[in-house]
Amino acid sequence: MTFPARRSRGFSFVEVLVAILLIAITIVPAMEAIQAGIKGTQVHQSVSTQHYKLQSRMEEMLAQSYGNLLTAAQTAGSKTVPSSYSDAAGSTDRVIVYLALYDADADPFVIADPNTDGDNNIYTGSTSDLLWIRVELEKSAYAYETLRVRG
Repeated sequence: MTFPARRSRGFSFVEVLVAILLIAITIVPAMEAIQAGIKGTQVHQSVSTQHYKLQSRMEEMLAQSYGNLLTAAQTAGSKTVPSSYSDAAGSTDRVIVYLALYDADADPFVIADPNTDGDNNIYTGSTSDLLWIRVELEKSAYAYETLRVRG
């Protein structure tokens, strides 16, 4: 009685080649996906750091007395001139703080301003107890704005 020859255990050469080919084809997109995820994490970390830096500075401004902010706004002299609360020029991730009096003639967001105090400027005047505060990150689109009332 003869028995059929036993097949050896394991994978054949063709099966190993097919497995290696499949791994080689799928590893490239997988590595690209991992790389994109790592870059996204770095961007998110940078944006989060900038957000919290601006938020912290805005909270510092709101904790200041109205008198100190008013003095800094008057010293700056214009809503486009950085106040003394700004970081030094040339700092990395420089935070710039703008302060100005805000007279809120009618609706300050409407171009046809009735100009009740006669100064032709919605950011100046003595008829209001409002200070406009803008905290921004230099050379970026990140900024916070608010109004602070005397009191």
